[in-house]
Amino acid sequence: MDHEQNRGTAGIREALEQAQAHLSHPHRTRVRHHNHMAVPWHEVIDCDDMLAVDADIDDKSSIICRAGLLKLAGGTGSWRVRDCMNKIAEVLGVTISVAVSLTTIECTCIDGHRSFSEVLSLPTTGVNTERIWLMEQFVREAQADGHTWTVAEFHDRMDAIERKPGRYAPWKVGLASAAACCAFVFLLGGGPIEMGCAFVGAGLGNYVRRILLDCRLTHFVSIGIAVAVACLVYLGCLSVLSLAVPGALEHEAGYIGAMLFVIPGFPLITSGLDIAKLDFRSGIERLSYAVAVIIVAALVAWLVAMTVELHPDEFADQGLTAPVLFFLRLLASFVGVFGFSMMFNSPMRMAATAGAVGAIANTLRLSLVDFAAMPPEAAAFAGALVAGLLASAAGTRTTFPRISITVPSIVIMVPGLYMYRAVYYMGMFEVLDAMEWIMRAVMIILFLPMGLALARAITDPEWRYCS
Repeated sequence: MDHEQNRGTAGIREALEQAQAHLSHPHRTRVRHHNHMAVPWHEVIDCDDMLAVDADIDDKSSIICRAGLLKLAGGTGSWRVRDCMNKIAEVLGVTISVAVSLTTIECTCIDGHRSFSEVLSLPTTGVNTERIWLMEQFVREAQADGHTWTVAEFHDRMDAIERKPGRYAPWKVGLASAAACCAFVFLLGGGPIEMGCAFVGAGLGNYVRRILLDCRLTHFVSIGIAVAVACLVYLGCLSVLSLAVPGALEHEAGYIGAMLFVIPGFPLITSGLDIAKLDFRSGIERLSYAVAVIIVAALVAWLVAMTVELHPDEFADQGLTAPVLFFLRLLASFVGVFGFSMMFNSPMRMAATAGAVGAIANTLRLSLVDFAAMPPEAAAFAGALVAGLLASAAGTRTTFPRISITVPSIVIMVPGLYMYRAVYYMGMFEVLDAMEWIMRAVMIILFLPMGLALARAITDPEWRYCS
């Protein structure tokens, strides 16, 4: 098409001009080009002042694909991305066929005898629950009034969503992860010393990771550096504390809790939900990404542990009565889920809602294991099921996306301790112990999305059926 040819010619001309400028000024600092080029959305449309329902198919496709890309950038699963794009397509009067993966969207729009295909990709992946929420509000507004919007008005609204900065500064995100990991350590069985050192280690570790990500450092390098910082800071806190508290160095087991802020809860859970909807491409890619994050974090932590001779020993008995333990678990679960929600850029009310759901579901899970002798895997299934049902009930009273409540509430159930111990024993070539911890972790991880999937099938008619 002429429009596509003009865009291609302009790109070639720009590249030639840059090359000529570089040859003319050989001593000038080399310009670093982006591997993923940004799409100038307002420049690729033909008639920005035309009603979108009357626009050409390529302009309609740009609106639909950009909406899906923004939803995907929030970290939600492929089913919700496709649902968002389908609803916008219905408003614009076209039919679409979409394939979604972890970072890419392939979409073909069909309008009568004409069709138009696009492929779009994200430079990286992440989680932004506020963006998911804003995009759901955008879709509802488009369904109500989109037939009166021009092409430019669609893109202007999406510009506002895309340009909205994160809610929390790096130090706030670090503080949120510190509180979450401190609560996580208590739920794993740690005491005040482990909790305090994990608070400092996780806070500084995630602060460093956020700074590195803001500087566009590659994803896995940021994770590796952050985990190393968290573990070393934990050890430093123990060393300082040992000057005043005899035996403080015996509480080294809690260093695992200091690195649990890197647990890829969103991709782990959404991978299971995607596979449950037979979207294997997205599900397998998300699962592969989550496994890669876990492996990088665990290997870096193992290297640090071997260097400074840390060991993932069992925690000492907390010595708490059942009523006190129940209340503290309820409080710690709320704090942990609230902290993880802030790390996912949830507004305060959304984080508090997720915290309340997670407090009930996670305390139930732990109580079933301790007081009903239920296997941890079955208890994880029950906890995820309850979290999904409670999130559905909360959704009827709020406009918060269901996934922004369910995933943070069960991230705290992900067995990060088991996964690290598996890698630790693997590095020590203790194969039987490594396989035991791997199987324990895998079983729990499998049952978490199963519980959520069942809850969604019970409460969400749209998700329940194939079409």
